[in-house]
Amino acid sequence: MTKSAIEWTESTWNPTTGCDKISAGCDNCYALTLAKRLKAMGQERYQTDGNPQTSGPGFALSIHPKTLDLPRTWKSPRTIFVNSMSDLFHPEVPIGFIREVFDVMTDTPRHTYQVLTKRSKRLAQLSGQLPWPENVWMGVSIESQHYAFRGDHLRSVPAAVRFLSVEPMLGRVVPNLDMIDWVIAGGESGPGARRVDPDWIRSLRDLCLLSAVPFFFKQWGGRTPKAGGRVLDGQTWDEYPGIDRSSRLAGLARH
Repeated sequence: MTKSAIEWTESTWNPTTGCDKISAGCDNCYALTLAKRLKAMGQERYQTDGNPQTSGPGFALSIHPKTLDLPRTWKSPRTIFVNSMSDLFHPEVPIGFIREVFDVMTDTPRHTYQVLTKRSKRLAQLSGQLPWPENVWMGVSIESQHYAFRGDHLRSVPAAVRFLSVEPMLGRVVPNLDMIDWVIAGGESGPGARRVDPDWIRSLRDLCLLSAVPFFFKQWGGRTPKAGGRVLDGQTWDEYPGIDRSSRLAGLARH
């Protein structure tokens, strides 16, 4: 098991690694930066070269069947981010392998799995061919309003929990929160981090409060993920699906 530094999960599981840049949110991809470091350290899963224009060296899409059984060996319940170093719905991942990943998640109901994709169209196309147990949370990334359509694709998916990851937030995002159960937001991190406007974060938080959708503020970002901290208007926002709505409306009254 890989313990995760990502605030909204506990562990990561990467049955695939590698990806390609498909939108502006990929420009400073943390996974690509980490993959280069891991390749330099000799890790076998990062020895292939991708397209330097879209993915970068050592970040070609790779499938790892030997990792499929890992969650079955983890006896204690965990919240697991699936493919922190890839995208399960990348076009080069066969539907058969995606089904195998979903079979493992179905067979281990003690764990909660968080799957996140930018390939929302393929997600919607394949969702009817996949099992959707209650322990699978499905999310899409929306880095700017231009990509809000990914939420429309997500609404067609019969997941028990649907969530939006508005990170890195590159502009004001006003998503349709109908049938959305959770929103994560955050600024970008890394040497080339683009600054997030605090009012973009506040407006999204307020929309979540008004819509009774749990809101999780991950980070302001900066050169490192923790450079700017996580405090928004004097408090941290660590809400998850299932939060009591009355306490959330009280929070709105304070702001």
